[in-house]
Amino acid sequence: MSRTKLTPFSDMESASFCSQMAIILKSGISSMEGITIMLEDAQQEDEKLLLGQMQETLIQTGSLYEALAGAHVFPDYLLNMVQLGEQTGKLDEVMGSLAAYYEKEANLAQTIRNAVTYPLVMLAMMVLVILVLITKVMPVFNQVFEQLGTRMTGFSRVILNLGVFLNQHAVVFGCILAAVAALVVFLAASKKGQKLFASFADKFAHNGELSGKIAAYRFSNGMALTLSSGLTPEECLNLTAGLTGQASFRTRLDKCREAVSAGNDLCESLLAQGIFSGTYAKMASIASRTGVLDEAMQKIAAQYEEDIDAKISSMIAAIEPTLVILLSVIVGIILLSVMLPLMGIMSGL
Repeated sequence: MSRTKLTPFSDMESASFCSQMAIILKSGISSMEGITIMLEDAQQEDEKLLLGQMQETLIQTGSLYEALAGAHVFPDYLLNMVQLGEQTGKLDEVMGSLAAYYEKEANLAQTIRNAVTYPLVMLAMMVLVILVLITKVMPVFNQVFEQLGTRMTGFSRVILNLGVFLNQHAVVFGCILAAVAALVVFLAASKKGQKLFASFADKFAHNGELSGKIAAYRFSNGMALTLSSGLTPEECLNLTAGLTGQASFRTRLDKCREAVSAGNDLCESLLAQGIFSGTYAKMASIASRTGVLDEAMQKIAAQYEEDIDAKISSMIAAIEPTLVILLSVIVGIILLSVMLPLMGIMSGL
């Protein structure tokens, strides 16, 4: 749980904290003693400061929820579940479940980052190859044309002029690229930027399916945790509503919450609003009648996790050859625009 500054906890940091607290509580040690032990083991100054503040709040209130809420670094969902755990006397079980939940969220986030990074690296390499071609190679061909007493025309001339322009303003374009890269990094690190990216990606059909699966995975994972804590379906829906940022999914989930509040069956409402597909909805319906809905939600979440991995793998498998083909076509067109006129000139000599 090492940190350099008091910023909101990442999923992996939340998982680490919950895992430590689960081990402490299951060993029969109180929350107060557990925080004291963690404080004694802390190495970083900011970590000591955070745990010290939590210890003071625990001494004053006796509530782990109050201590975590006062730290202002934990997700709202974690805080709500901790409060529930204290009220029901199942804090050790809740902490263990939260640790598993945030580990899965961290793994999902890492999978998505890896899936996005690979195409971006390939795209950057493609742009670099094209820039070298038009700024370094095209002027060499132009010298050959001039030595033969002619000049480039048409498309090849346009490419040459573009390369000359980029060479003349290399510093300006370098600054622009650096600014764009810095903006992308900033947006990727900020919650607002992530929401903008998510809404932008949701507009594309091929990403819409993946986004929907991720939303359903987070929902079913959250429902498994809340249902196992003894909450009513309506309470579970209220707690898990904020786990997904996909607008269309949240709209359907709000309608489902209204239906459940009106007295309708949870599983029927999930099916009616398209929260789950027919197979998953039937699985949930059968599990609800047999009293094992939380276990069914865990299985559904695991299946969605496999579906997400498969979808991301298929997207990467499609992107790689597409970028290679695109690069080959662009380079081929540029070279042919030069080589064909050059071959015509050479054949006429």
